[in-house]
Amino acid sequence: MSTNDALEEITVKYMLMMSYVAPEPGYPEMSEWSPEEIGAHIEFMTVLDVDLREAGELVVAEGLSGPDQVRVVKVRDGARTVSDGPFPETKEFLAGFWIVDVETDERVLEIAERISAAPGAGGKPMGISLEVRPIMSAPV
Repeated sequence: MSTNDALEEITVKYMLMMSYVAPEPGYPEMSEWSPEEIGAHIEFMTVLDVDLREAGELVVAEGLSGPDQVRVVKVRDGARTVSDGPFPETKEFLAGFWIVDVETDERVLEIAERISAAPGAGGKPMGISLEVRPIMSAPV
């Protein structure tokens, strides 16, 4: 394999973090969606993951529990404390994440755009906020 071939195979891993916040005032919580709306949302996410897996881009994807199940662990002076929380001032919380391995910055933005448009109540695209971060590699 030549140096040029090796450079062409370089990909970058990104973490896409999906935050949940109602797209607009009065937007219903997911617990208020109809079974059909929830099914359409889950089907969208399932198809997305299959497409990314088939493209060889998906490393891992997971949904996360709600903030009511979060615990914060801290060690100070050798003693561990565990508390509930965090308790953000807004209703926004980290709802899930994907780690993808893609060849270009543009590709990760395309994936984020697709996720952002996931269907919500009434089938309307939700406009989900995603934080897109490159994953740092260890020094070689």
